[in-house]
Amino acid sequence: MRQGSFQWMKSMNKSLILNKIRTQGPISRAQIARETNLTRPTVSSNVKELIDQNIVEESDIGQSQGGRKPTMLIINDGAFCILGVDAGPDSVKCVVTDLSGKVSERSEARLPLPVDSEKFLDALKSCIQECLLKTAGKDVIGIGVAMHGVVDIETGVLLFAPNLGLTDIPVKEELENTFGLEVKVENDARAMALGEFWFGEHGELESMLAVNIGRGVGAGLIIGGKLYHGSSDIAGEIGHMTIDLHGQVCECGNRGCLQTFAAGPAISRKIFEKTAESLTSEQVFERALDGDASCHEVLTEAGRAMGVGLTNLIHIVNPEKIILGGGVSKAHQFLLPAIRETIATASLTRSASQTKVETTKLGDDATLIGAVTLLLVDVFELT
Repeated sequence: MRQGSFQWMKSMNKSLILNKIRTQGPISRAQIARETNLTRPTVSSNVKELIDQNIVEESDIGQSQGGRKPTMLIINDGAFCILGVDAGPDSVKCVVTDLSGKVSERSEARLPLPVDSEKFLDALKSCIQECLLKTAGKDVIGIGVAMHGVVDIETGVLLFAPNLGLTDIPVKEELENTFGLEVKVENDARAMALGEFWFGEHGELESMLAVNIGRGVGAGLIIGGKLYHGSSDIAGEIGHMTIDLHGQVCECGNRGCLQTFAAGPAISRKIFEKTAESLTSEQVFERALDGDASCHEVLTEAGRAMGVGLTNLIHIVNPEKIILGGGVSKAHQFLLPAIRETIATASLTRSASQTKVETTKLGDDATLIGAVTLLLVDVFELT
């Protein structure tokens, strides 16, 4: 057990109570005390502080259990707002949400490609400023940034963004100095995984893998309700998992990486090799919907490759559920059957072969909601 001060214990109790209200509200003080094993005076004093801070509010009177009707507690979702940013590789998008993840404002800025660090930061700040101007009169908790590339989460430095050709950008420092707000920076796929875990309506899960398939392939892994980063912050770079030693050269310099089979540019390359037509992955999807056999086949092949990669991950981390997001995942009616068939055929055990694979319900906002969740974790989870 962590050794700490009385102040830390008070903070822990408050977080425990706050998260109980978030996940089970409307809930009474008495029920919180019963389910957390905290004393009623402890619950009452902490709830009073939370109400004074405007984070919690009292709602309609609850049902009587034989005595006085209890007063129910809920999160005051609209009292605060958070900015979530999805940065790169083509644009910067920003949203304003309340504590429930409900989006109220949006802005977007296209990145001037090719982009250098100064132009990238200018686009990032401009997009955030546009949203901040729409939050007048509201308390802003902070800014969550989901970044394409490898991120040092402790310092908030973008270490390497391969599709942008950027390295060593102090995103957190620059934004905190500019806006005077707390900033959290995370890899985009890992942020998406966190948002899925909180808002994806997946029920009680101990482990989950969320995969973002777009211009590249990245993933975030939730274990025990927490994001797993690895020893050097590159956990989840599954797009660079080798599945063919003699395959296409990837942008990382290795051969046969998963994203050379399943990412958007790979799908475009495959259809060109098959038909000599230059199509985007979105156009391939549209033609497949219209019955084009070649486009259907290319998407099915991409699904099989994803199935191989996901089977490898099932054998390594054995997640309860796998969620697919990103632009390419919109072709799920062609990808999912091939993915599921491959997993069912190649998995070592029957239970592993039945691992659930679904597409996100958060749509195009999955990464943005994930960026917002980076701040919500600080608000609600135990310190």
